[in-house]
Amino acid sequence: MPVNILFAAKDERWPQYEGPLRRALERAGIEDYVLSRDIAPEEVDYIVLAPNGPVQDFTPYTRCKAALNLWAGVENIIGNPTLHMPLARMVDHGLTRGMVEWVTGHVLRHHLGMDAHIHGQDGQWRKHIPPLAEERRVTMLGLGELGAACADALRYLGFDVTGWSRSQKDLPGIRCLAGEDGLKEALERAEILVLLLPKTADTENLLDAEAIARMPRGAIIVNPGRGPLIDDDALLAALDAGHIAHATLDVFRTEPLPQGHPYWAHPSVTVTPHIASETRDETASQVIAENIRRGEAGEPFLHLVDPKLGY
Repeated sequence: MPVNILFAAKDERWPQYEGPLRRALERAGIEDYVLSRDIAPEEVDYIVLAPNGPVQDFTPYTRCKAALNLWAGVENIIGNPTLHMPLARMVDHGLTRGMVEWVTGHVLRHHLGMDAHIHGQDGQWRKHIPPLAEERRVTMLGLGELGAACADALRYLGFDVTGWSRSQKDLPGIRCLAGEDGLKEALERAEILVLLLPKTADTENLLDAEAIARMPRGAIIVNPGRGPLIDDDALLAALDAGHIAHATLDVFRTEPLPQGHPYWAHPSVTVTPHIASETRDETASQVIAENIRRGEAGEPFLHLVDPKLGY
């Protein structure tokens, strides 16, 4: 009997993923399979899905062994009351490396003060020597797969890196903090703050007015994590007051960011269009295929979501 794999994402994703998924399944040794966008729900063994795709009611998928998410974020699906099978989030080499490159690039941009040279070509010779990376304190909020990889890359470049997570972590060369008191210390050290936490009830508006006030005056905020981590009004007020020197934001509560939003016109905000890390079809397909191989072999699935934690 073939393994029936339903691809449940938006129409434009099918031509992007069909070839990579077939190649990955065959390399994983899965030869007898059906990969389709149209399989009777009661015959589906695995759902490869995007949370904004066509499957929103999982009730009919009675024999499905796992839902395999194409995205790292699961906040739009984990609360679905019909989700009765294990859910695996996307943890993918391509996604991780893309995030490392984006975060490292923007941290270096702010550390070196590159904007003044890129946008300040007015004939004035302004010589500014930045500190060395070892003299710059960077805080990473979130030490999961993405946060840990970014923190390690920044540590390798010489930055003084502090990481904070809900549960205590131990990463070589990185000051790891946890808990409420740890968060306060992490913020107080944050000359450059990078947000890579998931969106949960506990993390929404984590960076509110009180948290921002703990940061050093003139600090930088870089958010490629989730838009709702930041209280937008509090951030705008801190930018206007000069307490925060600049915010580079890749994620927002509403996407695309509405045309009239204050972030677009604010001189101390950089908006990027949710490009920090996109799922790569080839590497993501390998992750999906490996989990299907594991399911068929009776082995534990990788990257399962804990419903209690929300990620």
